[in-house]
Amino acid sequence: MASDLQRKKASVVFTAMDVNGDGFLERADFEALTERWARIRGEDGSTRLREIMMRWWDALSATADENSDQRITQEEMLAAVENLGAMLDLVTATAESMFEAVDEDGDGRVTAAEYARMIQAWTGREAPTDLAFARLDLNGDGELRRSEFVTHWVEFWVGDDGEEPGTHLFGEA
Repeated sequence: MASDLQRKKASVVFTAMDVNGDGFLERADFEALTERWARIRGEDGSTRLREIMMRWWDALSATADENSDQRITQEEMLAAVENLGAMLDLVTATAESMFEAVDEDGDGRVTAAEYARMIQAWTGREAPTDLAFARLDLNGDGELRRSEFVTHWVEFWVGDDGEEPGTHLFGEA
């Protein structure tokens, strides 16, 4: 059973991904999220971003859509989150892909500005991100390298320690 912290983290992400607010995650939500993110970044339908986001949808639906109706409820997502500890290869692969999405210029690092645009895309609004980014930037160099991002992604999805920096990957929890 998912802990209270895991339920809270999953709820934050579920709410952000449910772009139309209907209580289900569907492919259309991921498409709308991708379009919002591309607009914020000033891109016209980034093919790379779209491919990454649709791969995440495919992975999520394969692991969470228990009744194969192409709609994921929050409870289905939570059930999948409970099993992620046994699927670290999938969690890591998703982290690698999402790093590519957040690293807009492909230079192998995520800046505070790139991170802020990711959070704005997820939440649909501008939000302060300096504190969350500082928690994630373990060495204080002003950027997140791939290994840092992957570590924090795993902490977020698998971890159950509110003190881990990854707890704040999608902003202040």
